[in-house]
Amino acid sequence: MRSGHRLGRLRGRRLGRPFGWLWAAYGTSALGTWLAFGAFPLIAVQVLRCGPAEVAALSSVGAAVGAAVAVPLGPWVEFRRKRQVLIAMDLVRCVALLTIPAAFTLGALTFVQLVLVSVVVAAADITFRAASGAYLKALLPAEDLLVANARFESTSWTTTIVGPPLGGVAIGLLGPLATVVADAVSYLLSALGLRAMGGAMGGAVGGATDGQEPRPERRRTARLRPRDLLDGWRYILADVTLRSLFFNTALFNGLVMATQPLLAVLMLGRLGFSPWQYGLAFAAPSIGGLLGSRLARPLVTRFGQHQVLVATGALRALWPVGLAFLGPGTGGLLLVMGVEFGLIFCCGVFNPVCTTFRLERTATDRVTRTLTAWAVSTKAATALLTALWGALGSLLGPRTAIGLAGVFLLTTPLLLPRRPAARVPEPEPAPNRA
Repeated sequence: MRSGHRLGRLRGRRLGRPFGWLWAAYGTSALGTWLAFGAFPLIAVQVLRCGPAEVAALSSVGAAVGAAVAVPLGPWVEFRRKRQVLIAMDLVRCVALLTIPAAFTLGALTFVQLVLVSVVVAAADITFRAASGAYLKALLPAEDLLVANARFESTSWTTTIVGPPLGGVAIGLLGPLATVVADAVSYLLSALGLRAMGGAMGGAVGGATDGQEPRPERRRTARLRPRDLLDGWRYILADVTLRSLFFNTALFNGLVMATQPLLAVLMLGRLGFSPWQYGLAFAAPSIGGLLGSRLARPLVTRFGQHQVLVATGALRALWPVGLAFLGPGTGGLLLVMGVEFGLIFCCGVFNPVCTTFRLERTATDRVTRTLTAWAVSTKAATALLTALWGALGSLLGPRTAIGLAGVFLLTTPLLLPRRPAARVPEPEPAPNRA
């Protein structure tokens, strides 16, 4: 009875008004992103009459160059107040996206502009995520981080379920430019929500005594040195636990994403599934992510963080190999939905636990650089493996390439941390020289 009462209190845990604003800002921008899902390729095809090569380049070049641009921003952001950076990144994304309908109205929209906007948005996305992780660690005590990350994860899956169908209706009625405007407005609303926080940190957190976000310790050197760009990777590779989780995450995410184009070719081409069936096969299982994220905290409370991290990290690797047996008709559709539901459910539990573990394991003065390096590496691995598996799909056929990715995924649990790690001691706060 006491256990159930405690679990109820954990589920209903209040994290304070500042976190409420941060959560609302995240949900608003996430919904805008999913409303505009696929808008750039549609604009390239329907408005600019681009071909397949240009559409592929729009996605790959934008993500790759955006990740490269974000590399020097990590060390720079580390020594700035994170809430100000979050607001700035929201406004940058808002302005960049609004240039597209503005240029279209003036008859000046070009493919080059689409690529440039995708680069700016990709770099701002990575920087925002890294800064938000550092800000969340300063905003909440360690025991509340998993609750907060689970709420972000559930919000992410909710917007994944709701956003694309609403965006599809909007595109059908108003065209893809309307969803780009909606995405831009979502970033503006997110910035206003972050601004409404007023810098409050919910108490004396991170050494703050005035209710404001503490100013990070200034750098000893005024200029950014080339070696500073690698600080995040050096920190990850020097920690055996973070290093194993880093390689596991990069390889797992890259292999899963690498099979998506091959699945589209197989399902929409050779197996004859209609577009609505293809969309249903991946939209409906997202409910599993919502359920998994809500179970993350209760499972950690019952079994412990390390056990849940390793168990769900291993279980999520078992599902994708089943896609190699995909066939036509209702049975094939149910197979895809079942595999994706199991995969997404395990990811829904694993992701917030992994995010929390990573924040707890990383020293406060290294969080932004570490998260930037993590995000850049994950995007680069995904781009590389997607290109490689595209070539394998051409040589061996999509079904064989999908099965090969599933076999490689079965080896990823070997990279998970094998034993619980000791907590990293935090450095002493710098004296206030103001």
